[in-house]
Amino acid sequence: MSQKTVSQATNIHGIILVLASIMPAMAIISLVPVMPLLGREFAGVSGSAALVPIALTIPALCVAVFSPLAGWLSDRIGRKMLLFFALLGYAVIGLIPFFLTDLMQIIGARFALGVCEAVIMTVATALLGDYFKGAAREKWIGIQIGVVSLSAIFLIGIGGALGEAIGSRGPFLLYLLAIPIALLVLWKLFEPEVIEKNSEVSGSLPWKSLLPLLFVTLGVGILFYTTVVKLGDILLLIQDVSPAIIGGVGAAFNLGVMIGSLTFMKLKGQKSGAKILAIGMAFFAVGYGGMGLSSALSITIVFAIITSLGAGMLLPCTLAWVMSILSPSVRGRGTGLWTGMFFLGQFIAPLVAVALDQPLGGLSNVLLAYGVVAAVLMAVALLSGRGASPLAQDN
Repeated sequence: MSQKTVSQATNIHGIILVLASIMPAMAIISLVPVMPLLGREFAGVSGSAALVPIALTIPALCVAVFSPLAGWLSDRIGRKMLLFFALLGYAVIGLIPFFLTDLMQIIGARFALGVCEAVIMTVATALLGDYFKGAAREKWIGIQIGVVSLSAIFLIGIGGALGEAIGSRGPFLLYLLAIPIALLVLWKLFEPEVIEKNSEVSGSLPWKSLLPLLFVTLGVGILFYTTVVKLGDILLLIQDVSPAIIGGVGAAFNLGVMIGSLTFMKLKGQKSGAKILAIGMAFFAVGYGGMGLSSALSITIVFAIITSLGAGMLLPCTLAWVMSILSPSVRGRGTGLWTGMFFLGQFIAPLVAVALDQPLGGLSNVLLAYGVVAAVLMAVALLSGRGASPLAQDN
């Protein structure tokens, strides 16, 4: 990357890219409060018990599938205009279900929305890597993860308010927020000089170093989202809880993710990626083990928040680590693969938990098993991190 490109990047560029990164998270979070309304509305549709949740989660599957393609395309034709049109598409396609009454049509629109999300998340993250380097890059990656987690608290509240005021379609109006962000992208962002438009993408991905990180990212995604999607069931292991309590614990969990990402920003220049990985996995091990063994609601909540601290550290750690080994010419492809693996973890997290429930003898034992897996990964990370240099690099 040329020095000119780096010197042009300012805080406003980082802020715009972080705002864009909120959009993929909003696509799912904003609909959570109206899922019961949608369930009742389409109760007469055959298979609605499965189809309504699919309408919520199918964008995550699309991000998992299409992010690598989005990254390849951004390396080939450029990033700025691709991000601009993806944001416009997100706004238009995201609004369409507001006017629809057919469940399958809504699912189709959500599928198309997921393709736009794949482009937005991948390209926005790649641009953070293009615009900033070294410590500045790690800072903005930490901010990205922290802000997206914090925004979930407000988005679920706004989605609930719109659902209360307008009905099950109210939260779909939120997708119009992508339009002003798209205009900011068009007005303020610039195409990185490392992108040579309409040319063959040069360079090859460092698969030997990249593949282990991608599998770790998949594991982090599963460990992160299991607590998110199973939070109600985890609390119900102790006693009956109201939706308000589940929502309050969910908000505390997202705050914990933000605190974890801020902790990463403090540590990344002092410790290697493997050591930060070990610390994050230690939080996962303690959190999951504690939830599995807990017999009191307050203790379960504490351990759930401990788990969120690990998630907040490991998401920016794995992303920054991947960024540090990618050359500029393949940054889009590598970022797309990271995004795809993380969202794949998000999508399959509840499926894995359900699949393990009966063989392991219940959710408590599943949580304990996750704690053991995290402890093993912590030990592996500690052994592999001996003598490694700090994470921040200037690549």
